[in-house]
Amino acid sequence: MRGLAETLGIATNTVAKAYRALEADGVIETHGRKGTLIAARRMHDAETDTAARAYAPAGPPAGAVEGRGAAPGRPVTGSRDIG
Repeated sequence: MRGLAETLGIATNTVAKAYRALEADGVIETHGRKGTLIAARRMHDAETDTAARAYAPAGPPAGAVEGRGAAPGRPVTGSRDIG
């Protein structure tokens, strides 16, 4: 969390609070030193899909590596894949 906080220029406690909120909302799963993963999507509905498409950029971000990214079961950052 310290590395992410430094990269973003924010306090470590802010990052920790964000992680706790994301975990409480079921967006991520934390596994201690093993890493943090995007949680598997539990529901599929048109409203959620529409919101995701509106939020997400039209294409991959600059410098993206094909076949890698924050998908369910993939590390969020600074973590290794445990599954």
